[in-house]
Amino acid sequence: MPAVTPANPLALPRIDRLGPGDRPRPVHLVVTAPTSLEGEGFQVRRPFPGLDLGIADPFLLLDHIGAVEYAPGEAKGAPWHPHRGFETVTYMIDGALEHHDSTGGGGYIADGATQWMTAGAGILHDEVPPAWLIQKGGLFHGVQLWVNLPASMKWTPPRYQDIGASAVTLLAGFDGSALVRLIAGDLGGHRGPGVTFTPITYAHVTLPPGSRFETGWRRDFNALAYALNGRGRAGLERRPFAEGQLVVFGNGDGIIIEADDVQDSRARNLDILILGGRPIREPVVFHGPFVMNTRDEIFQAIRDYHAGRMGQIPPTRFDFSQLHGDRGGAVRAEHPGDEEKPQGA
Repeated sequence: MPAVTPANPLALPRIDRLGPGDRPRPVHLVVTAPTSLEGEGFQVRRPFPGLDLGIADPFLLLDHIGAVEYAPGEAKGAPWHPHRGFETVTYMIDGALEHHDSTGGGGYIADGATQWMTAGAGILHDEVPPAWLIQKGGLFHGVQLWVNLPASMKWTPPRYQDIGASAVTLLAGFDGSALVRLIAGDLGGHRGPGVTFTPITYAHVTLPPGSRFETGWRRDFNALAYALNGRGRAGLERRPFAEGQLVVFGNGDGIIIEADDVQDSRARNLDILILGGRPIREPVVFHGPFVMNTRDEIFQAIRDYHAGRMGQIPPTRFDFSQLHGDRGGAVRAEHPGDEEKPQGA
């Protein structure tokens, strides 16, 4: 897993463990992500929606793509499609994607990089594997998160953030064993590079076998942990969970995760996404790629899309992989290392 990894994790700033008076959050629920097809036919695991949207609020959707070893010609993407009313956050762990959008934004994201696209009032974009991955095949592993926008911000102008792998805030757990890649929000007094409209925290944590990770967590945020690979236990009750499962925590001051002493043969460590945010608590109306507060706003989004008011597809397309050579933009210096969604989903 070539997501950002420092040469010496022990030199990183550390996140304090929970204090004597802190109350660890109990495990409320463990959800196994069902599998579905997206884009041109690539397989994703999607732990939510599917559970009560109020549990995940302000998050709308989490798609886990891979890890998969594509043969030549197998890699697929999500061709041009619209969005309105929320933000998409695409985090690439292995492999690469190219992004192009109707505002002229775009980027090549690979091996630990994140693209943060605010659809806001409306945007067209595509996400496709680069030519070299289609032609030669290779490992592909990524996650896309949808973050809702409150009604007062759904009409904000669209924007694009390119968060390179070297920009991610690197931290260690209290004993130096866990590696934390903080993408957005605050954790342990440290801040990630992602600029958010909705207050959230989003991080990728790697735990070696037998290790333990503890962190304080804002009481006004919900708290979720999703296993990218490996096996572990959550909370003081040590509730078991594994790859493709989402842990939903209850109320409290912080979270506790442990990696099992013995991991699967294909996963040396437990890798998890930890995420949470301040619930928006507003009506949510889904229709494919649009997420608004009322049905009338959905009908307006459909009309605006067909009238071309969400932008135009640029006439030319640039191959970003040419900027990085044949393999792409993997960071190896200091830090080695939608199509339309179904309605109601």
